[in-house]
Amino acid sequence: MSDFSTATSPQEAVDQLEALYQASVDRLRTALKTFLDGGAPPTPEMRAEKAFAYPLLRVTYAPDGPPPPVSRAFGKFTDPGVYASTITNPGLFRDYLVEQLSLLDDDYDITIETGLSDTEIPFSYVLDGADDLDMNAANPADLVRHFPYADLSKIDDALPNGLRPSEAGEQRPLSLFDAPRTDYSLQRLRHYTGTPYEDVQQFILFTNYHRYVDAFTAWAIRQLKEDNHYEAFSAAGNVTVDANTPNAHALVEGAPWRRFQMPAYHLKAPGGRGITLVNIGVGPSNAKNITDHLAVLRPQCWLMIGHCGGLRHSQRLGDYVLAHAYLRYDAVLDEDLPLEVPIPPIAEIQIALQNAVASVSGDSGEALKSRLRTGTVATYADRNWELRYAAQARRINQSRSIAVDMESATIAANGLRMRVPYGTLLCVSDKPLHGELKLPGAANLFYQRSVSEHLAAGIETIEILKRDDAAALHSRKLRSFDEPPFR
Repeated sequence: MSDFSTATSPQEAVDQLEALYQASVDRLRTALKTFLDGGAPPTPEMRAEKAFAYPLLRVTYAPDGPPPPVSRAFGKFTDPGVYASTITNPGLFRDYLVEQLSLLDDDYDITIETGLSDTEIPFSYVLDGADDLDMNAANPADLVRHFPYADLSKIDDALPNGLRPSEAGEQRPLSLFDAPRTDYSLQRLRHYTGTPYEDVQQFILFTNYHRYVDAFTAWAIRQLKEDNHYEAFSAAGNVTVDANTPNAHALVEGAPWRRFQMPAYHLKAPGGRGITLVNIGVGPSNAKNITDHLAVLRPQCWLMIGHCGGLRHSQRLGDYVLAHAYLRYDAVLDEDLPLEVPIPPIAEIQIALQNAVASVSGDSGEALKSRLRTGTVATYADRNWELRYAAQARRINQSRSIAVDMESATIAANGLRMRVPYGTLLCVSDKPLHGELKLPGAANLFYQRSVSEHLAAGIETIEILKRDDAAALHSRKLRSFDEPPFR
């Protein structure tokens, strides 16, 4: 207890966390360099003294009576107690940490403390930017024997999955993700997206076609030359351009984005208030993978703006589908979020999506209603589900599904599981049950007409949400009855 320092403000607490984290990282890098240069490994005593430990943020709330009622969805206590979480990279999360601590500090009488935890930083997480470390100079088994490593047996999603309920008298978590789980995802974001995880913005669009990337890149580069809050564009292949970059479009197009499984593109704004677009490709496995990792950055929302097959005869190619329910045939989340759990629509996002389509298309009244259909989206793991249509027809009819795809239910379900607001606006690209298949000639004409408008609707949705104060997105319907205080 005596090793912890009391902070007089949220800002001071984060300053202390940054100093503790940097000191641990520096000690770990120094020890690695010594060992790789032929020196002695760190001693057991050094590790026992927490030389390489993550910092711990601890908040104590001990009121005389019950907690006051607070109506917002986060930044509140349901019970008195001691709340704590290990913290990684506090500089990256500074704004988030200060915001969450300030909400608690403003409404409750709390004590904020920082110190070193009992959890060590894995050596593989401090190698970025350490050019003086020659990892080929040592046997991996020797490194694992002498240094802390990423032990995946100790990393899980039990807390967001509701499998780790709080016990009376025990220390409770401050946030959904601890430091090892966060670092695990940060490293994978860099690997899958081809961009620094620091560049991910708070508002995220997912798509499943590269044509949307082309349109987003062209639009984003134009934004850099206009009078707005956007300041730089970060693209897969680790390329960044700004308003003064010559041949910016050619640089982005020439980057090695094809090396990355789910290339990402970030139109950056101060405070992370820009837009990230990720081309997740096709299928629920990718959709779960990327949202598992993006969730640790606590984005304001994520939206799916991909293509779908229309299931109703009245739909036309290029029509929109605004999902308000999901038929989950994707399977990848069944163990984490049982099928009987409903995935409710987020009202603020639904309204913003509809208003964005109206604004971008210029349609209103019956014209808008005929083009924008609200209903259930069936998400399959099998792209060729049509070959088993006779077996699926009854469930599609019972669910009143109006569209089919391979990602939307996964993204929405993981949004509920990870407490990230979600939404889906799909564009009908074919009607497999009505003989309108996605043939090359027709598909190209469809893409030329639809991609720009569809992307513009997704972008306009985000702009609407920003103007309407994104904090309203975080509905209490996303939170369980036993929830950490932090968003």
